[in-house]
Amino acid sequence: MALGVLTTLTMVLAAGAPASAADTWTTVGSDRADPLTESQGLASIYLPTGSANRYTGIGTIPAGVSAEGWNHVGDPDASAKGYYIEPYQEDSGTAKMFRVQAPDGTYSEYTHTLATGEALNNSFAAISPDGQWMVSGEYGTMTRLLVYPTPGENASTSPSANLPLAATINLDHAVRDVQGCDFSSATTLLCDSDDPDGTLFGITKPLLQIDLSASLSGQTVTGHVTSLRQLPLTSGCTGTFEVEGIDYDTRTGVLRTIVMSPSICILIDSKTWRLTKS
Repeated sequence: MALGVLTTLTMVLAAGAPASAADTWTTVGSDRADPLTESQGLASIYLPTGSANRYTGIGTIPAGVSAEGWNHVGDPDASAKGYYIEPYQEDSGTAKMFRVQAPDGTYSEYTHTLATGEALNNSFAAISPDGQWMVSGEYGTMTRLLVYPTPGENASTSPSANLPLAATINLDHAVRDVQGCDFSSATTLLCDSDDPDGTLFGITKPLLQIDLSASLSGQTVTGHVTSLRQLPLTSGCTGTFEVEGIDYDTRTGVLRTIVMSPSICILIDSKTWRLTKS
């Protein structure tokens, strides 16, 4: 859940009509999402010892991490080699943090000092298929995503050094309140948006596809934004839903996204939805 819309570097909408596409993603099922431990994000992890689904929520933040001031966790991701990364932010300050679990189970914290004009938000982590680059995002209306070397897996990174901003993905159409992204290929990101307004793509809470001009290499690339469909909004209560994290499992082709229900139903029928491409 976002802590609010913060000052952004780019607030100008991209010119032209909103990109759109036919609905090619079909809802195939859902599981209840616990509001304490499954309300922010999710990731599928594959290791030689087996596979697992990991979730984040306010209840998954370790006490020691919270004591450091990192009181909000976003949508995590895991690489093919088993590096698992959680994005953290604090209420104020000049940095954001990525907590990395290595394949051997050990944890490290990588801190990034904000670049000029960079928002404090740390909504998600999305690791490129080669494991070398990590995409993250800011909240609000944006025409870019941020690219860092993947902490832990990229050999240029160290917990004792600042994690640098390596590049950006410059989008050809503005996006709003992106809560999570995941790679479905080296040049394609699937993202979910908590956009409550609907003016950018003609629908609220859209599932977005971002096609990159090239695979990530630490250089700035462009991204073509397409709206695929509205995410599932089903509950016993009426009111405002909140879209959270997203995960695409390349081994099964299943896309999962968390949608928290309005009002008291957040405790009852919030869901992790499963979708497949038809």
